[in-house]
Amino acid sequence: MTRIIDLDAASAKAYLEKPECYFRSDFPPYISFETILKDVATAMGEQPYTTFQKAKPERAVDMAGVNYELLSTKDGRFAWRPFELIHPAIYMTLVQTMCEDANWKLLQDRLQQLHTGAVECTSFPMSTDGAVKHDAVQVRNWWLRYEQRSLELSLEYTHLLKTDVSNCYGSLYTHSIPWALHGYEAAKEKQGDKSLFGNRLDFHIRNSRYGQTNGITQGSVLMDIIAELVLAYVDHLITLQLTDSQDFRILRYRDDYSIFTRSDHRAAEIVRVISDCLRKVGMQLGSAKTLASANIIEGAIKPEKLAGIHLEDMDITHAKSIQKQLLRLHAFARLYPNTGAIKRLADSAFQKISKATEAPEDLRVQVAIVCDIAALSPGAFPALSGVLAKLISLAPEVDRPEMWKKVTEKMQRG
Repeated sequence: MTRIIDLDAASAKAYLEKPECYFRSDFPPYISFETILKDVATAMGEQPYTTFQKAKPERAVDMAGVNYELLSTKDGRFAWRPFELIHPAIYMTLVQTMCEDANWKLLQDRLQQLHTGAVECTSFPMSTDGAVKHDAVQVRNWWLRYEQRSLELSLEYTHLLKTDVSNCYGSLYTHSIPWALHGYEAAKEKQGDKSLFGNRLDFHIRNSRYGQTNGITQGSVLMDIIAELVLAYVDHLITLQLTDSQDFRILRYRDDYSIFTRSDHRAAEIVRVISDCLRKVGMQLGSAKTLASANIIEGAIKPEKLAGIHLEDMDITHAKSIQKQLLRLHAFARLYPNTGAIKRLADSAFQKISKATEAPEDLRVQVAIVCDIAALSPGAFPALSGVLAKLISLAPEVDRPEMWKKVTEKMQRG
């Protein structure tokens, strides 16, 4: 696995222009952004979108809705969060700007400087050769560099405190981007310099969001890199305050922090420092999701992952009937909605169901259970859609349209 930041400028540009980097979500395969990105790149040449826009009030910054917003529910009920399709012309301009040779070199050098300190960053986006999906590579990186590293640190420390940033992308102060790239004082001195790399990134991002200075779009790999840059700057500020780093270790994966210490008191001190440094770039910690544990092995593994392992040990893929297997998965989805473990378990269920050649007597019941799992965990729908397609394909052909209609109506109701 290679970090995107370790690629050369030309390779990074080619990688970020891929449709799976433009929007990294589980859309059906027939929805692709490849054509529109290529057409936009051809139309623009190497010119920024500002060359083609008209004067006020028809500039991007003067218009609402330049980006296309999607809402996704994290728990199947109330935890709605926005994803944005950044306007393709602005996206391509941002890629061009970031991947200019001098700018890319500055970004590489700056991140190398910021990543040497008290906080160990484990989350910088990785590249893939296409044989494996982008998100799958990130998951492996999380497992290897964050989860496994956490378990390893149990040899040295006794206490673990886990916390994360509340609404990280939505609260990021865009003027902190040039601070992160050039340093606070240097950026302040040149805040009116429109040619400064950091100011250019800030300018284009604000233009896509009606001039707002709070928040960046969520959904593209390019914005993941910008978020990592600002969070690396926060890591640097944390290092400046925590001068004695002998009795603790901090791991950060994107906006999740794991603090390893030998006492609760020391962990509380460090959380205060992290919170203070995040505040300077517009962010704050989510106190509701802050958890402390005196057992690092137990605290380092997500509860839903442990439950998923337990469910697999209970023979979810070898249950006596498919209905019982799906009911186990349904019970798990109610406890741990929209988690990665559900996707893995749904894939396991599909492996068994795909072997069926005849419609079971309880076919409609099975379809109903799968639909309710999808309503509880919308993020798992791509995996569950395969299960639904297989089940309905077993029904008599004349019944299939009516069954699909009921599935559609169920998913629309949520």
